[in-house]
Amino acid sequence: MPDVSRAAPMLRLLPPPYRLAPLLRVVPARWQRALLERAMARVPAVPPGDHALDLLAGRRFGIEVADLDLAWVLTLRDGRLIVVDDTPEASVRGSAADLLLLAGRLEHADTLFHRRRLVLTGDRQLGLAARRLLDRLPWESVPLGLRIALNRGARLARAARDARGHAA
Repeated sequence: MPDVSRAAPMLRLLPPPYRLAPLLRVVPARWQRALLERAMARVPAVPPGDHALDLLAGRRFGIEVADLDLAWVLTLRDGRLIVVDDTPEASVRGSAADLLLLAGRLEHADTLFHRRRLVLTGDRQLGLAARRLLDRLPWESVPLGLRIALNRGARLARAARDARGHAA
């Protein structure tokens, strides 16, 4: 990994995520939905015989990217996570950087929630079930390209945030 301190002056030039929010609002919701569903379809479910998904069947779980003003509601239907237009029963909210760090497995969920960088609202049992499911996903079977993209995106987001002087 290159020395981030040498790259800090360049990283400060990257706009903070909230500046990108107006651009993302013009992306049609159906495109956002298709992209998110395509990415989720590439991620394998928990191992066969594991009934962790049963708790999510027919339930609505929201993901809110606060600094990008993006939100999606997911539900499990026919064994697949899909995006729906509905009110979530539980939601996790955080910054783009923190959600990427979680998705890329560069920071543990407990750490992010304990530091209040991720916030769970609504049905706590559903939220905890979704978090446990994320912890149990077979990371090694996620397509390599997606793992690399998540890892590099998370590292870049964290380094840019740190270069701008925000809390780590």
